[in-house]
Amino acid sequence: MFTRAAVVASCVGFVVIGALQALYGPAIPALREKFDLTPAAAGLGLSAHFIGALLGVLVFHLLCGKTGNRQLLGGSYLLMALGSLGFALSPAWLPALASAFVAGLGFGGIDYGLNQLFSLGFGDRSTAMLNLLNAHFGIGAVAGPALVGWLGAENYLWIFGATAAISVLLMATLGGVAQKEPVSESQTHRPSGQSRILPIVAAFIGIYVFHVAIETGVGGWEPTHLETFGYGAAAAATATSAYWLAMTVGRFLAVPLTLRFSAPAIVITCCLGMAASLLLATIPAAAPYAYIGVGLTIAPIFPTCLPWLNRAVPTVAAAGAYVIAASMIGGVAFPPLLGTAIEKSGVRSVPLLLFALAVFCVLLSLWLTRKTSAANAPAPRSPLDEAVSPDAEVTT
Repeated sequence: MFTRAAVVASCVGFVVIGALQALYGPAIPALREKFDLTPAAAGLGLSAHFIGALLGVLVFHLLCGKTGNRQLLGGSYLLMALGSLGFALSPAWLPALASAFVAGLGFGGIDYGLNQLFSLGFGDRSTAMLNLLNAHFGIGAVAGPALVGWLGAENYLWIFGATAAISVLLMATLGGVAQKEPVSESQTHRPSGQSRILPIVAAFIGIYVFHVAIETGVGGWEPTHLETFGYGAAAAATATSAYWLAMTVGRFLAVPLTLRFSAPAIVITCCLGMAASLLLATIPAAAPYAYIGVGLTIAPIFPTCLPWLNRAVPTVAAAGAYVIAASMIGGVAFPPLLGTAIEKSGVRSVPLLLFALAVFCVLLSLWLTRKTSAANAPAPRSPLDEAVSPDAEVTT
């Protein structure tokens, strides 16, 4: 599916989309001053981006199979470039929102497209490659705000402009991506009984929604929660940065583990670790370190579940689109729900509320392991498999 150069370019692409998503927040002070916005209005930029991203996932999926992978990825990079440039140069807030929506469309296409292609294109190494790919998203998410802090929020237009320029350059690397997906090995392991497919997909969606809710819940409420234990604002902010950095490190650490352990074993272990870390976060002295534990254990879940899903329900082409779209919905819908629950139970209840979601993740992952055990069995190797090197690069 990918030449080595295309793999490197895909990782750079994920650095770009990670940075793009993280740039809107740090740019808010400059946006408010430039367009005379309220805080709520300035926050609409990220909302427009996520609405576009959700639609971008669905559009990419609908066109997949009808249009070549290079054209779909190229169109997504182009939309991201146009949207980023438009956001940087917009003279008024409404055109800026429209540009954020367009950038989101491209973002969603790249996010879903590369995740889906990586989940199919590397055989037994797909889980490792997906963790590597998504680790680069984390690099961008950490580097983007740092760049704004270094250059100043008033220079956000140059940073968005650089995002557009890199997106255009990445279009030149798409010749190393195969036009069509190979037939997945999982096609030979179909679940017996179509009635089993819907509950399996629903369970994966549940894991994606709940773990993204935990991810955004910790990112949004960790500083406030730590301050209730007496930590200063600077210390709480530093601990939150360490949490996001731990997510990136966790995906890099998961790469060698995925080559030795099965996806179900990794996901179950991560869900248990996530739940244990959230319980530990109720102890004041341990809380900052516990949240780092949450970041390390939550990190591999998103990229590890995707190839597991494709093996479990190979007959449902839209399954990947469903779960990635659900993860975006979870990131948008759960913050206000969690905020409402915190209003009633208090800020110190944050880790316990998130622990309840982690327990659901544990239960769903255990159920899925039992239901998909046949799909997780190794595929029988044919003489052709023995003759072809696993490191061979395929291009069309």
